[in-house]
Amino acid sequence: MVNPSVIQLYPSDNVAVARKALLPGQSFPDPQGAFAGALSITPRDRIPPLHKVALTRIPSGAPIRRYGQIIGFASTDILEGSHVHSHNVLPGQFAREHAFGVDARPLPPIPQAEARTFLGYPRPDGRAGTRNYVAVISSVNCSASVSRYIAERFRNPGFHHDFPDVDGVIAFTHKSGCAMSPDEPTRLLQRVLAGIARHPNISGYVLVGLGCEVNQTSSLLRNESLESPAVLNIQPQGGVARTVEAGVAAVARLLPAANSLRRVPTPLDRLVLALNCGGSDGASGITANPALGVASDLLVRHGGTSVLAETPEIYGAEHLLTRRAVSADVGQLIVDRIHWWEEHARLHGASIDNNPSVGNKEGGLTTIYEKSLGAVAKGGQAPLVAVYQYAEPVTARGLCFMDTPGYDPVSMTGLVAGGCNLGAFTTGRGSVYGCKPAPSLKIATNTPLYDWMRDDMDLNAGTILDGTESVESAGRRIFEALIATANGEHTKSEQAGLGDEEFAPWILGPVF
Repeated sequence: MVNPSVIQLYPSDNVAVARKALLPGQSFPDPQGAFAGALSITPRDRIPPLHKVALTRIPSGAPIRRYGQIIGFASTDILEGSHVHSHNVLPGQFAREHAFGVDARPLPPIPQAEARTFLGYPRPDGRAGTRNYVAVISSVNCSASVSRYIAERFRNPGFHHDFPDVDGVIAFTHKSGCAMSPDEPTRLLQRVLAGIARHPNISGYVLVGLGCEVNQTSSLLRNESLESPAVLNIQPQGGVARTVEAGVAAVARLLPAANSLRRVPTPLDRLVLALNCGGSDGASGITANPALGVASDLLVRHGGTSVLAETPEIYGAEHLLTRRAVSADVGQLIVDRIHWWEEHARLHGASIDNNPSVGNKEGGLTTIYEKSLGAVAKGGQAPLVAVYQYAEPVTARGLCFMDTPGYDPVSMTGLVAGGCNLGAFTTGRGSVYGCKPAPSLKIATNTPLYDWMRDDMDLNAGTILDGTESVESAGRRIFEALIATANGEHTKSEQAGLGDEEFAPWILGPVF
């Protein structure tokens, strides 16, 4: 429930979120009138905007509830009107009822007469691009500079005059490729690089290696069954200068075919949307994330695909996804990934339940459970149809999940490598992430952020918090912006030139 001062989402919640700063002695109405018959609540502390205030006395050890769910436990007695945050809340452990599939209800498809399309680039495999790039892909960090030198030769004022229907030439470089295990770490990297090579927003690519690395270009082509592109290795090629010239010539041969492609009306079922959040705050789960969930559901109803990710950031809320799984097998895959991350954290002397960053905490998020409960709202209400490993090709239609870290560049790299041709990125603190070759829309959770960073934020969902727009209306506005972006309208990150340095494959295992 919303009143001028605070937001309480469920009657069982014993905390509310301050819409604006609350001062000691500045009473506000009890949102539900349900706590000890209180007519009003008076803050005992200053409550910063988007932080939590106790609606009743919470004894030490008792659960803190928001979203109708447990977000942590009181580490001391918390009095009514007190600031509720990391100084008096601990994550703790509690059982979650996974109840596979009990809430899996198919969404009604959009009637054919109301079906929407976008202007996409048709690809031979039946997919469609929202952008049209040529890629220079580095197999190892040792060839990163050469790959970049090749791409930079096509950054000149005459490029778009000569190739108006090509968005650009991108160098995909990274910090790995050698001194690594040839098993799973190398296979994962190869899966990422192959996903870029096959990406529907990439019309052609050149592969550049050094020659002596673990991640051999030949094994990448063989293991991923890639068609033979132009393959250059610096050592057999005769050094940097010769490889750059050969690479420039190879890209030049690809550009005429790329430039001959034209956008055509394409069903929305060819859109694969990456759902991500970064720099979250106390409003994320109230405004931008649920609004994006509305847009995600609309895409799914059109036959399209939305992909949630960031496994450490569904921790404590994974039961909300397993309950929507279309089968016990799909639900168990979510549970299995949670258990993997618990063990992964333990092996490194860490804990999965301490994920909120400095900015998250300053923005009002206290525990990973609270952050996760807000994050899963990006997935709307659609059934969960599939769970994928990092960068695994996404082939299902509907709401899917991909196992990725919570670190945004690594997460988005996996999603894009899996085939997402469009991204929606919610932020409450001001992430400016761009992810070529897929355009990424930034959705601000609150109006002050949007006003302060207008050059970087595409959409403002803070209108929900302001009381001027419903979640449903904001979600439909996001959906329209996604279609416009898929049609070719540039996002703020594209206008700023971001996206060339954010490619960050997940590095597993030790470096030898």
